[in-house]
Amino acid sequence: MLALAGAAILIELAVMGVWTGRLARRGRAVALQLQAQRSLLQADVERLRLLVEETQRLWEPYARVLRWLQHPLVVALLASLQRRWAAG
Repeated sequence: MLALAGAAILIELAVMGVWTGRLARRGRAVALQLQAQRSLLQADVERLRLLVEETQRLWEPYARVLRWLQHPLVVALLASLQRRWAAG
């Protein structure tokens, strides 16, 4: 009986070793895929950051005009002109 229990333990250890090896290989494969995806993501984020900076630089003149157009006196003037044109 003791020999049979020892054999069962040895079989379980062998199966556990095989499963552990498979799990380790799968884990390394997933880690490699994750690293590749991370590098692609970082490249995309860097490209997006550069595009946002370029967009901000290109919109600077328009941002000044939009700020000027949002001034309360300009808004009031445009509303007044709109009422005059509507009254015709």
